Amino acid sequence: MTETTYFHDIQVGQRFPLTVKRLGINGEGIGYYKRTIVFVTGALPDEVIVAEVTAIAPKFVNAKIHSLREKSAQRVAPRDPDYYGQIADTELEHLSYPAQLAFKVDVIRQALEKFKPRDYQQYDLRPTIKLETPYEYRYQAKFQVRKVNDHVAAGLFREPSHELIDLTNFNIQRPATMQAIRYTVQLLEELAVPIYDEQQNSGIIKAMAVRESFSTGHLQLTFITNSRKLPHKRELLSRIQADLPQVTSIMQNVDQKQLAAMENLILFGNDYLTETSANLAYRVSALTLLPTNPPQTEKLIALVQTALQLAPHESLVDAYCGSGIFGLALAHIASEVRGIDPLPNAINTAQQNAALNQIENTHYQVGKPETILTEWAAADFTPDALLVTPPRTGLDQPLLHAILASRPQKFVYVSCNPATLARDLVTLSEAYSVDYIQSIDLNPQTAQITAVVRFKKNKLY
Repeated sequence: MTETTYFHDIQVGQRFPLTVKRLGINGEGIGYYKRTIVFVTGALPDEVIVAEVTAIAPKFVNAKIHSLREKSAQRVAPRDPDYYGQIADTELEHLSYPAQLAFKVDVIRQALEKFKPRDYQQYDLRPTIKLETPYEYRYQAKFQVRKVNDHVAAGLFREPSHELIDLTNFNIQRPATMQAIRYTVQLLEELAVPIYDEQQNSGIIKAMAVRESFSTGHLQLTFITNSRKLPHKRELLSRIQADLPQVTSIMQNVDQKQLAAMENLILFGNDYLTETSANLAYRVSALTLLPTNPPQTEKLIALVQTALQLAPHESLVDAYCGSGIFGLALAHIASEVRGIDPLPNAINTAQQNAALNQIENTHYQVGKPETILTEWAAADFTPDALLVTPPRTGLDQPLLHAILASRPQKFVYVSCNPATLARDLVTLSEAYSVDYIQSIDLNPQTAQITAVVRFKKNKLY
C-alpha cells in the first residue's frame, strides 16, 4: 500500500486515539476505530494509545503505537529492548508472565468462539501451566548468518524483512547456546570463511543451529551451507573442539536449491545428542523435531499420560509420533504402541529410541496417519487409545474421517495451534465431547501455545 491508500476514510500514516480491547492470536493489541478492526503491535488490553496506521487490508488495518496515554498495569520492561518486537519470539516480552499465561487461555477461547464446535461454551479451559523460569529456557536455536557492515553476523531477520539483526544476546536462549554461536561467529570471521549472500546466491555459510542436551550439557553445532565445500574446515573443527569442549557433535547440512532434501554430513562426533525424559533416553539428531524446552516437555508427557489413563494391556496409536517420546513413555503400560509419522527420519529415530531403551512392544511405520489407520482397520486392528500430535496445520480431513471411522475409546489431541484445533473440534465433536483443554507454556515471551485436549466418546455415537 502507498501513502495515499484509503480504507473506510482511514489513511496510511493517519493517527487517532484508540482503546485496546484484547490481544489477538499473535500477541497484537486489538481495538476498533470507525467500526474497523485495528491490530496494534505492542499494545496491551485496557491501554489508551495514539495509533499510527502502517498498512491497510480489506477487512482490517495495522498500526503501531505513536504514543501511550494510559499504560496497562501488566506492562513490563522487555529484557531484550534492542530487538524486542522486531524479531520472532519476542512478541510478549512487554507483558507480565502471569498475564501471558492468561492470554494463552484466552486465545484458545477466541478460537473456539470463531469456529463454534458443539458445546464449546461448556468446555473446561484450565489455567496454563507455567514454566518456573520463563527465560533462558530454549535448548536449541537456528540463527541466520550474513555479512552486516562487513562483519559476520548471526541472528534473526527483522520482521517482515530479510534484514538480519545480529543477536549478541537473546534472553530466551540458553547461555551455552549463545556462547557457542558467538564464538563460532568470531571464528568464521577470523578464518574468512565465505558467508552466504542471499541476492547473489553465493558464499558458503547460510545459517548455524545449536542444540543442547538438558541431561548432559553437551552441544551439537550444525552448519547449514550452500555447498558441500567448507573452506578451512580442518582448522574450524580443531579450534571448536579445543575451545568449546561441550560441543560433542558437529554437523553440516547442505541446503542447495537443486537438492530435493538437505544432505546431512557428520563432521565430528556422533550425529546425535542423548536426552532423558520420563526416565527414558532419547537420541536427538539435527533433523529430529522436538520441543525446545526439555523440563516443560517432561510435564507435557505427564499431562498426556494422565489424559489417556491407559489401563494395562490396552493398545495405543501415536499419530505424528516424531521421535516417539510420548508413546515410549507409555509402552510399559500398553500392550503395544504403534507409531505413525510421514517423515522417514522421525520413524528411524523412534525405532532407535525404542531399541536404546530396550522397549520391544512398539511398531513404527512411515506414512500418512489416515492411510495407515485405514490399513490397520482393514486388518482388524483398532486401537484402544489414540494420541495425535499434529503440526500447526492440524488434522487433515481424511485423518478426521479415519478417526471417526475407528472411534477409539480413549483419545487425546496435543495441539500447537488453537485455530486449527478449534476447526478440527467441529468435526470431532460429532463423536466426542471435550472433557477438558489443558494449556501448557513451552515458549514463554512468545504467542505460541500448546494444549492437551482430553476427549470422551459420546454414548450415542
